[in-house]
Parts: sequence; structure tokens; C-alpha cells
Amino acid sequence: MKGFTAAIIGGIGSVPMTSIGGLLLRLAEAFTSVYISITFKDAIAFLLLVIILLVRPTGIMGKPIVKKV
Repeated sequence: MKGFTAAIIGGIGSVPMTSIGGLLLRLAEAFTSVYISITFKDAIAFLLLVIILLVRPTGIMGKPIVKKV
């Protein structure tokens, strides 16, 4: 699940951005376990996935989908 979340965060079509998505996910988990609680470490991955899919479905650096008429 964490690998899929990293791919979604960075954008599916780009391998370097997927790596950056994994880094961002790991940093979010580390800050959560330090400042909130270690029990929420896995929940932050799911929460981050839901937020990214709601706000920007193509990922942080993904290309926007353009509909041609």
C-alpha cells in the first residue's frame, strides 16, 4: 500500500517523481510518529493517499488531464 501511495503522490507516469513521492511519504510518517504517535504511522499513508486523490488526482507533479471537444 505504501508503494502505491508513493506512486500516486508523485504521479504515476514519472519514476523520479514517484521516488520523490516515496520520500515525502516517509517524511510524513516520520514526523507523525515523532510528534503525534507511532500508532498513527500507517494511518497517515492512507490519509495522505485520500487527500492527494481528492485534491490532485494526477499526483503532485502529474500532468493535468485535458478534454478535447
